[in-house]
Amino acid sequence: VAPVHDAYADDSRFSFILLGKNVGKRKAQIAAIRRSSGDLVLNVDSDTILAADVVTKLARKMRDPAIGAAMGQLTASNRNDTWLTRLIDMEYWLACNEERAAQARFGAVMCCCGPCAMYRRSALLLLLDQYETQFFRGKPSDFGEDRHLTILMLKAGFQTEYVPDAVAATVVPDRLGPYLRQQLRWARSTFRDTFLALRLLPELNRYLTLDVVGQNLGPLLLALSSIAALAQLALTATVPWWTGLIIASMTVVRCSVAAFRARELRFLGFSLHTLINIFLLLPVKAYALCTLSNSDWLSR
Repeated sequence: VAPVHDAYADDSRFSFILLGKNVGKRKAQIAAIRRSSGDLVLNVDSDTILAADVVTKLARKMRDPAIGAAMGQLTASNRNDTWLTRLIDMEYWLACNEERAAQARFGAVMCCCGPCAMYRRSALLLLLDQYETQFFRGKPSDFGEDRHLTILMLKAGFQTEYVPDAVAATVVPDRLGPYLRQQLRWARSTFRDTFLALRLLPELNRYLTLDVVGQNLGPLLLALSSIAALAQLALTATVPWWTGLIIASMTVVRCSVAAFRARELRFLGFSLHTLINIFLLLPVKAYALCTLSNSDWLSR
């Protein structure tokens, strides 16, 4: 931080807040919001690079006073580093241009992602106390700040939006270890805030109910199918062809649709992610569900 501070400290356009110790992202974010004065607040992660027109495009979307937050499209700045970064870049595209884009049709993006999200400051000020004092089972909850803040925005009656042409490139894990630790932290925050989101669903469009329930039941059904298939193989020595065929067919359809919509054949390679999902991410999500009280960021 020191070289950046030295370079910009005398520039009147910038105001630096140097906290006495590392209090975590959420409290640092809150300190900046309380000191801010503009109508809009842009949150950007330290490993994220914005396209030159991101602020303009997000601010244009925020002209509607009903909108409390808007996020841009995320890509992996290190996409070409490893096979994993290529998969994650495609995963981000699908999360933004399928999941978030669909939710935005109903004015309720369920998570405005931390690397690039713009908020209405007047709405933030109404929510900061709730945001700062999030607890889970009596312990402070520090991660999953982007999802929790989005849920609070929706709970307060504001819309949340997705702007696909506001592009931000962020660094993604290039090895399985850091990736799985990140996914463990995200899974815990998702489970925690899903309980809060369920209370919102009656007030939102029915599609959002289907979306939230499907996102939580889908992995459970996939896990049960995988366990049943492995049990069949172990107990009867027969190959579970139907289970494998159905999962493979769903994978091919999903990747083909993505390849068609993105006009990029590389999305056919996202089929590999199904294996990672079944054999690595599903066990991680099960472990996350059993250890929800753990608030470690797992990145230090």
